[in-house]
Amino acid sequence: MSAEPYEVRQATPADLDAIMAIETSVFVNDAWSPESMAHELANSSCFYQVVTDPAGEVVAYAGLLAAIGSPDSDIQTIAVAPGARRRGIARDLVRRMLEEASARGARETFLEVRVDNPGAQALYESFGFEGIAVRPRYYMPDGVDALVMRARLRPSGGTP
Repeated sequence: MSAEPYEVRQATPADLDAIMAIETSVFVNDAWSPESMAHELANSSCFYQVVTDPAGEVVAYAGLLAAIGSPDSDIQTIAVAPGARRRGIARDLVRRMLEEASARGARETFLEVRVDNPGAQALYESFGFEGIAVRPRYYMPDGVDALVMRARLRPSGGTP
């Protein structure tokens, strides 16, 4: 991340409102419901982190589904508030999600990304993700396809 003093910490249920404010501003038409996000935050197979700015405001979050000992994991979501972009926050969060997946024993990590988001695809490719399939009309109500991407993980906490 940049030299700006952002902090990354484990997300808690108390972060739900701040997460949802970013979720609904970034993923306008296909945002998760507060109930779905609350379930994710409470799920022991999930790992969610938030990024806070110097004022303590949540400006980004990311989540991983990775049951301990499972060979597969899935980056569920990454979102950075528009005013906090271009500072390396998303890159740092991807790295942290991959490290946690590997630490939990995963050998591969998957994710879905909109086919009309080349910036995110390039970020994931820089971590070794490759496109392996397309899910037609995955993002609703827009009907945008999802590119399914996979990264193979190195054992012992290493990223691809």
